[in-house]
Amino acid sequence: MILFKTGLRYLLRRPFQSILCILGVALGVAMVIAIDLANGSASRAFELSTETVVGRATHQVVGSGAGLEEDVYRRIKVELGVREAAPVVESYATAIELDQQPLRVLGIDAFADAPFRSYLGEGNAALQQGDLTDFFVRPDAILIGEAMAQRYGLRVGSAVTLRAGDRRHAMRVAGILTPADENSRRALDGLAIVDISTAQELFDMTGRLSHIDLIADERTAAGRALLARVRSILPEGAQIVKPRARSQSVESLTDAFRLNLTALSLLALVVGMFLIYNTVTFSVVQRRPVIGTLRCLGVTQREIFRQILLETLLLGVVGGVLGIGLGVLLGRGAVGLVSQTINDLYYTVNVRSVAVDPLTLLKGFALGLAASLAAALAPAYEATSIPPITALRRSNIEQRVQRLLPWIALAGVVMFAVGGAMLLLTRALVVNLAGIFFVLIGLASVSPLLTLGLMRALAPILDRIVGLIGRMSARNVANAISRTAIAIASLMVAVSVVIGLQSMIGSFRVTVESWLDASLTADVYVAPPTTGVNTNYATVAPDVVEAFEALPGVTDVTLFRRASVDFRVAAPPRESGALSAQRSTDYSSAVLLAIRSDRERAPETFVWTARPADGLWRSMAGKDEVQVSEPFANKHGVTPQNNRLILRTEQGDREFRVVAVYYDYASDAGVILMPRDTYQRYWRDDKISSLALYVADARVRDIGAFVEGLRRQFAGRELVISANRELRANALVIFDRTFAITGALNLLAIVVAFIGVLSALMALQVERTRELGVLRANGMTLRQLWRMTLLETGLMGGTAGLLSMPTGFLLALILVYIINLRSFGWTIRLDLQWETFAQAMLVAVISALLAAIYPMLRLGQMEIARAVRQE
Repeated sequence: MILFKTGLRYLLRRPFQSILCILGVALGVAMVIAIDLANGSASRAFELSTETVVGRATHQVVGSGAGLEEDVYRRIKVELGVREAAPVVESYATAIELDQQPLRVLGIDAFADAPFRSYLGEGNAALQQGDLTDFFVRPDAILIGEAMAQRYGLRVGSAVTLRAGDRRHAMRVAGILTPADENSRRALDGLAIVDISTAQELFDMTGRLSHIDLIADERTAAGRALLARVRSILPEGAQIVKPRARSQSVESLTDAFRLNLTALSLLALVVGMFLIYNTVTFSVVQRRPVIGTLRCLGVTQREIFRQILLETLLLGVVGGVLGIGLGVLLGRGAVGLVSQTINDLYYTVNVRSVAVDPLTLLKGFALGLAASLAAALAPAYEATSIPPITALRRSNIEQRVQRLLPWIALAGVVMFAVGGAMLLLTRALVVNLAGIFFVLIGLASVSPLLTLGLMRALAPILDRIVGLIGRMSARNVANAISRTAIAIASLMVAVSVVIGLQSMIGSFRVTVESWLDASLTADVYVAPPTTGVNTNYATVAPDVVEAFEALPGVTDVTLFRRASVDFRVAAPPRESGALSAQRSTDYSSAVLLAIRSDRERAPETFVWTARPADGLWRSMAGKDEVQVSEPFANKHGVTPQNNRLILRTEQGDREFRVVAVYYDYASDAGVILMPRDTYQRYWRDDKISSLALYVADARVRDIGAFVEGLRRQFAGRELVISANRELRANALVIFDRTFAITGALNLLAIVVAFIGVLSALMALQVERTRELGVLRANGMTLRQLWRMTLLETGLMGGTAGLLSMPTGFLLALILVYIINLRSFGWTIRLDLQWETFAQAMLVAVISALLAAIYPMLRLGQMEIARAVRQE
């Protein structure tokens, strides 16, 4: 207790130092918690929404992508006599008056739905306001959740306009669902329930269903028999699946995105560890005389070691608690960025609140404590490893550290090699991300030795340029390497991450711009408003398509149909055994894009192709051939030798040959592309999702005025009509929005590193109080002292910036050619800009100079007599 009280008194008497350590822990913990909460909230929102829609269904009958014939339900219900079966139509629509938010619209048959969902009777989301009369008799009736009704002031009878495809539909609230618990309340927020016929009209699915829900217990003979009977009457292309497997398959699309965000958040914690190390080291060094005296009085090494860890643990607890509160606040902002990116790239998810999971808070808190203790191990060991007689000598630690620097650098080289092996020898993304951390820590471990060599080389140069103060500044940085090295390393890591990420993002943006130039060849694009990338039922009415095709001045129209398809990669002929069996049964879901066009894609848009002499697109006509996007090929192992896909069509499974792989950066989910006539032959679907117009004399014609004319002409229809340049600009807006959260994490890493430099400068100033007092007593003016401090700080920032350049370049290579390719399947052309490196150097130097302001102000308050006094 005596030792504990001594340590506690030390911390209380130096609150600024303690606050720095607490901030390092708090910011690191906050980042981890914020990203975890954002990821978890988006995932939980999707999961709750899916569970609410699925209800008690154990299985679903699904079609081949364009829906399921209504007659299948009749046969299951009438011919087989299956009692627990319910038809469902499900998609997304935009609620115009409700902040344009996407609503998951569920069309149900109220008479068949009771065993599956309790919306219309007793249960967790029973109808509490309104009655079912309007729901049964009015084609515009809609049921919504209580949370949404309260947020927008809706009540029974309120009007809500839904936009689905190219039409608006006026709906009327017929009832409000009041859930019995918070999970049900959150699940219903963003869900709208309508009669199934209303849903069919909304989404232009007359005569078709999204799926049929079943309840069958596979553990019993009766349940297995029921599924077998249903399976026996299904048409070609239909299948029975488990709802949870479908939702997990959709949500797995974001796994790599979330994992990369988590890795970035952990980076802030790693940078925070440098700060903790620096603070604890300073605490130990400042108390070396006290520790030496305690050792002389009989305090053991174990007790000293335990005391240092206990103090750090105390600061870690306080920082962890603050980090939890800050993480929850940051999570509320991060969830919007994360969910927006998921909506842009993967699937629609409506997140209205942050779900605070206690396990997430506990994990962040535990990581903060672990990081604090890990960072304190080396200083604590240093405090116990020196004999008491040498503990009273200030110069001992620096001599000891300088002797250890070659060994620390060697350990860094080993860590770098281990990280390189983790990146090159395995494709496991978790291992690859861990390899990046090993590479960064390895390079940070080498930086002290490089800093020492650089300062010794600069000392005579600065002596000639600046004079004695220049030589003293370089020597001071080198002589206090045990503190300055950690500050430089933490700033170097933070700035190098900025260089690496900005280089990757910049390269990605240049690549996307080139791809857009090559891919967006039409002059005008027309599509219905969509609520997310997974809205495959949004279509353009046939009469609208005909009207566009008949427009004067339009020389060509390309038609697009976007749908979902189940597929598997066919086993190569040489495969056999378990692998072949696995390939023959495992199906995944992908986006199928059917195109009617006579125009060839530009050669630079292809990764590889077996291009025939008469043109690839023309040669595919009438054949079972497809093209796939590069992310699809990379994720599913499609190569020129392994180029057969089995697609589930309405006529059963059909084999298609992949004849080309093309670059695509719209989504990493993967796309299968085929001619529209091939799609219609196997799926019997003539709907149009969007179209592209080619205008005569486009180079001399005012396309902007032409587009405005089209918007006036089709003002009564819900259509997004965009000129080529507008669509290109919108694509880049989505790109920039996707990486907004990365910029925020970058900024926080820099803030943590800035605090680390400030901590190091404060430590140096306090530790060198007597030395600075002697300089002042011998005639050094306050201005000269400030110049020396600024030069020292500038040298630290400049060294960090200089070392961050090769480190950032290496990180950019890893991110572009390893992490992005393995995470998302994109090939990015590395495009380095000198501005990125110049900005990084400025950030490093300016951060260091700003950190020197407070220490310089303290110098002006120094009393020379007190500073030189020694007892």
